[in-house]
Amino acid sequence: MLRKIDTNLWVAEQPLKYFGLEVGTRMTVIRLINSKLMVISPISMDDAIIHQLNQLGEVAYIIVLNLYHHLFVADFKLCYPHAELWTVSGMERKRADLQIDQIITEGRNFLIDEVEYVLVQGFNTLDIKGYSPLNECVFFHPKSRTLIVTDIVFHINNQFASPSIKLLARLLGAYNQLRPTLLEKFATQDQAKVKFSIQQILKWDFERVIMAHGSIIEKNGKSQFKAGYEWFLELSL
Repeated sequence: MLRKIDTNLWVAEQPLKYFGLEVGTRMTVIRLINSKLMVISPISMDDAIIHQLNQLGEVAYIIVLNLYHHLFVADFKLCYPHAELWTVSGMERKRADLQIDQIITEGRNFLIDEVEYVLVQGFNTLDIKGYSPLNECVFFHPKSRTLIVTDIVFHINNQFASPSIKLLARLLGAYNQLRPTLLEKFATQDQAKVKFSIQQILKWDFERVIMAHGSIIEKNGKSQFKAGYEWFLELSL
């Protein structure tokens, strides 16, 4: 079910396993001035969520903010065939079956008038194929002072029921912290590009941080995000 976070801002969460571990996942919904909805990182749909979305407005944009959060996009697009699908670069090769309307590129300050974005360069993660780029795009919703990310930070804390995921977060240096893990730290080689991207993000005046995996940060999100990346980059920002 959708849960209201702020004016014109909602999330919906559901279980999701990654390498057998229950990490959960989160979808974010922004309602724009014209009552059109922007749905970020769609999750598996059900009748209740579809009904709620239809009550909020018209789903006009489906957004995929990195190369990993595409599992439910095709089914979501079937529910809303007239919505535009916007993705980061590389998705057109990874998911050739998707009809992509817009590739999010550098050189613009706004995706839609009410949302700003930064493309995070140089950030990699470690998966079964080795080092893989996320090609992550980060959103800022100024009206709610909210930063919306996918996998460039996690926030695993005591709200998670799974002892195994909490133990893993501790081992990877990311328990009860807003930061990437040691896996991303090991896989990311071009720290200069990451530093530049994070410095652009830190220009925004955000208080809240919504991520795909972990507990939402409601207060002091910017200072926690900054501290997390100072640990990640081993330098002051």
